[in-house]
Amino acid sequence: MVDLSEFESISPYTDAEAAEALSKLAEYPLLSHVSQHFFPEESPDFLKNLLKSIKTIDDFQILVMQKFVRWVLEHTAKNFSYDGVANIDPNKKFLALSNHRDIMLDPAITQLVLYTNGIPMTEIAVGDNLITSKTIEYLIRSNRMIKVVRGISARELYLSSQLLSKYIRLNITEQRSSIWLAQRQGRTKNGYDVTEQGLLKMLDMSGTSDFQQNFEELNIIPMSISYEYEPCDILKARELVISRKKKYVKADGEDLNSIMVGIMQQKGNIHLNIGTPLTSDEIAAAAKCDKNDRYQLIRHAVDRRVIEGYHLWKNNYVAYDILNHSFKYSDMYSISDVESFVIYMEKQLDTIEKEINREDLRRIFLQIYANPVVTKELLAKEKATGAILL
Repeated sequence: MVDLSEFESISPYTDAEAAEALSKLAEYPLLSHVSQHFFPEESPDFLKNLLKSIKTIDDFQILVMQKFVRWVLEHTAKNFSYDGVANIDPNKKFLALSNHRDIMLDPAITQLVLYTNGIPMTEIAVGDNLITSKTIEYLIRSNRMIKVVRGISARELYLSSQLLSKYIRLNITEQRSSIWLAQRQGRTKNGYDVTEQGLLKMLDMSGTSDFQQNFEELNIIPMSISYEYEPCDILKARELVISRKKKYVKADGEDLNSIMVGIMQQKGNIHLNIGTPLTSDEIAAAAKCDKNDRYQLIRHAVDRRVIEGYHLWKNNYVAYDILNHSFKYSDMYSISDVESFVIYMEKQLDTIEKEINREDLRRIFLQIYANPVVTKELLAKEKATGAILL
């Protein structure tokens, strides 16, 4: 039995803790409304009684969370597909390094795919900025979520990163649990999926002086999720426009609002790609480089897989051509596809306060959809020339 007592401040609940927390969650005043929304065929007390009966985290994830994710896919997605499951060895724990487009759905959809294919679900690293109340904490920590501490001093951040790094490594090397971790802090806002070098340094903190061993034993599997309609697209565009002129300050409840918008917004098609694990040869090549260059090579190996696995939709090609005043990808869509996207975009722009320049907002909105095409082009050039462009 692995001793996890030192990680109590960041680790998910135990089964006993989860049962107690879910029993408290069952008393949430608005739970009957939530239950009727997601389980309309059941009585208003269905979810309350179910939460009180749950004794393990597995039960909660299977009886509640899986049903919830399926409901979201059935009601807000046109079609959901995935590939690459064979890249996961079910007998080995792994670190899923994923692009991050939606706060809750990216890891939740991944859990659904793993469960559907008989692969143990992962623990999920989540920023503590999302834990805005005890109710949310009960929900999150009962769902195998690891608390990532943010908004602290440099010294506290160093110690917190050490603890998180050690927790991730211990879980994987002791074959206790796989971990889902976003490739960057916070969601991708501009459409570019890039792994933060600081995140890779954090992972290395808990290892030995042997760089190659440190990364090999984590069994890193890059993952890429793509939505036809980007979750919170207009909210991301608004934030980016404001951020270009001044420091962006989140309003109270903004993260929770983004979660709800991401869940309820229509998403069109969704695809999840599970990439191949990083190889010993790739990690060995990185280990031979200078300190910063070695992290860059690991980053590049992850990003190539994420970008390669990212599924481009008609909206991406339409946005690229509108933004660049071109017909470069006109064979990938029809005139009606252009009209539909433009109508959708203008309706989204209408929801933002008039004080924000509409042209700036439109340009950034288009970039959010067009930039995945740009990264695909860079990847193609890399393969053709051998140069590192990503």
